[in-house]
Amino acid sequence: MSYHYLLDLAIILMSTKILGLVTKKFHMPQVVGALLAGLILGPAMLNIIQETEFIKQTAELGVIALMFAAGLETDIKEMKKTGKASIIIALFGVIIPLLGGLAVAALLNTKEFAVPETPMILQNIFVGIILTATSVSITVETLKEMGKLSTSVGNAILGAALIDDILGIIALTLITSLADTSVNVGIVLLKIALFFVFSGIIGFGFYRFFRKWTMKDDEDRRRYVIIAFVFCLLLAYIAEEVFGVADITGAFLAGLIISNTIKRDYISHRFETMSYLLLSPVFFASIGLTVEIEQMSIQLMIFAGALLIVAILTKIIGCGIGAKFCGYSGKEALQIGTGMISRGEVALIVASKGASLGLLSTVLFGPIVIMVVVTTILTPILLKMVFKNSEVENRTTEKKTVKVA
Repeated sequence: MSYHYLLDLAIILMSTKILGLVTKKFHMPQVVGALLAGLILGPAMLNIIQETEFIKQTAELGVIALMFAAGLETDIKEMKKTGKASIIIALFGVIIPLLGGLAVAALLNTKEFAVPETPMILQNIFVGIILTATSVSITVETLKEMGKLSTSVGNAILGAALIDDILGIIALTLITSLADTSVNVGIVLLKIALFFVFSGIIGFGFYRFFRKWTMKDDEDRRRYVIIAFVFCLLLAYIAEEVFGVADITGAFLAGLIISNTIKRDYISHRFETMSYLLLSPVFFASIGLTVEIEQMSIQLMIFAGALLIVAILTKIIGCGIGAKFCGYSGKEALQIGTGMISRGEVALIVASKGASLGLLSTVLFGPIVIMVVVTTILTPILLKMVFKNSEVENRTTEKKTVKVA
């Protein structure tokens, strides 16, 4: 048995913390430092650490923990207010990037990069589908760090990103059903609907039990945290394995169910310690570890640049338009659009699925990985900027109001 994973963990935890403090000194979110740590330590630069199965699974636990914590901190009343808006924002946030990705692929995807015997139009549509993904975990961590997670903008981003996941699954199912006749679109859509019905029934039952149980003021309150996390893991497992819905959706719903109980703050505080100590740093570093950029041709570099620009602009424009339709101000629409930029692990999973089905050439993995990593690193930086500018303007307005008074 190899114990090398202990050394890997020690290096990851130390480097993410050090680089997190460095980025904080430059007034950037600490999560940027964690992402850079993975990039520096991985195959893209120093090649000290490779992405092992252990790191993959720990990273998956990290993103589940992150989404569970986000659910715990979500204000359900506020989320109800933003529910309709989240659906509209998500729709625009899927349609515009899908069209943008399709346009880039139609212009730059040549026969040299194509998969033989698969219609080029399907391959180009699939590139668009990759751009529809949103990895909300990076945004969640950044908003938590800035104290903006429970705001109307934070809730709109959370809701829209989760709906993005569902719409992404539907789009992925539709395109794969055209390439793989064994996939039944109707059954997949039915399973998605059944998951939410199942979650509603189970969630209501668990909520009533958990609320009644936690009313007692026991000395050993740690059991509440354990049972809450067990519920999170079970719902995440059932979502992925039984219904084919992303495990992070199940984790978020589990947190949301518990968020309305009196022990929410205690559970959140205890749970955050475990997440901060081990799971989150490994997850953020693992994104950088996935980068293996082989020598790319000029054509592929142009494709990567175009894909990156379109990936950023289509989310800002698409989600921003959706937010404006729902009555958000221009600044809030920009904040929401910016919060949806990160593609993270979601896009990589979708890309892997496409490659296995012959919808995407492995040659295009380089540009896709570049797009994923850059959008993931840029999102927290841009979020800090758009929220900071808003706060500066608010303070300026307040000063003017005081003078007039």
